[in-house]
Amino acid sequence: MAVLAIRIMGDPVLHSPAGEVTAVTDEIRTLVADMYETMDLAPGVGLAAPQVGVALRIYVYSYVDDDDQPWRGEIINPTLWMAPLEPGSPDPDEEAEGCLSFPGERFPLRRSDRVLVTGTDLEGAPVRIEVDGWRARIMQHEFDHLDGVLYVDRLSDSDWKTAQKIARKRGWIRGGHSWMPGVDDLEGA
Repeated sequence: MAVLAIRIMGDPVLHSPAGEVTAVTDEIRTLVADMYETMDLAPGVGLAAPQVGVALRIYVYSYVDDDDQPWRGEIINPTLWMAPLEPGSPDPDEEAEGCLSFPGERFPLRRSDRVLVTGTDLEGAPVRIEVDGWRARIMQHEFDHLDGVLYVDRLSDSDWKTAQKIARKRGWIRGGHSWMPGVDDLEGA
């Protein structure tokens, strides 16, 4: 297994829809194993293939709930359905999220509280996940990556402007920036 470089905001692969996985090959299995290692080292709760420069519809996730119960897996070619979004502004304490492709920052973002995700795993077996709360947030965040959407693209106008200022200051508006979990200092990644 290997740790992969995580692409930063300006990289074009992060802003284009990813392609379907047509067959689970040894290369796909290796990619998924490397994605788990990268996500764990970052540390993160999810990682989509476009974040490591691979434009395929795959993501991995890992979360430990309040009862110390682990929840971990991968989804290939997922489809996402979500409950309607509750109106209103997000609670900055309860609904803030961050992203490994916009490292070191967190912004409030309203997400649907319940989702259903279907797809397949590495063995080709069907996956069906119905979750709420933070697990639903993780599913939506990673699914967005597969459609070329970063969470900063969904922020309120004022937070979006702040994110853009940060990105310009750090040089992240253009492509070519990445960072290596366990190696790079995130300042100015």
